Amino acid sequence: MAERQEQAAPDAVMTRIGQVVMLHHAGDREEARGRFLTLWAEIGAHGDPLHRCTLAHYMADTQDDPDAELAWDLRALTAAEELTDDRLASHQGAPAVRALYPSLHLNLAADYVKLGRPDAARVHLRRARHASEALADDMYGDGVRAAIGRLELRLDREGGDGTPGEGRPPRRRP
Repeated sequence: MAERQEQAAPDAVMTRIGQVVMLHHAGDREEARGRFLTLWAEIGAHGDPLHRCTLAHYMADTQDDPDAELAWDLRALTAAEELTDDRLASHQGAPAVRALYPSLHLNLAADYVKLGRPDAARVHLRRARHASEALADDMYGDGVRAAIGRLELRLDREGGDGTPGEGRPPRRRP
């Protein structure tokens, strides 16, 4: 019984990340970035991969500099790749991590478009399209698939030059 209670207990770090996400969505980007950095320092560069993935995934959206946004999106993907099935099973809502891969790759593609690197963007778009097969047929999945399609069309039309923010998928709330 204690094991069930332990598994059902909310993850305090994920709760804190979610609170900062709400702060960011409310429009306080600077404060959100500061709180994410504080959380990142607490988690550490070698902390729980699910925590690092989630935090970095959202931290990227608070960046003003495209290179910094790319760095955070790369951290998110690296942390996601460290997650094992055993590790995932120990977290509540962990199957959602697999559903993040399309978004993680789409975000990287959008970052590379902003940086004028269409070939790198196309690599990640292909990965996002492939990973999107794991998405559910729901609003989140539909939104990510639509964003992949928009960015693919844009790259085809413009050759990779675009304005910041286009093609970013909706973020899944922690």
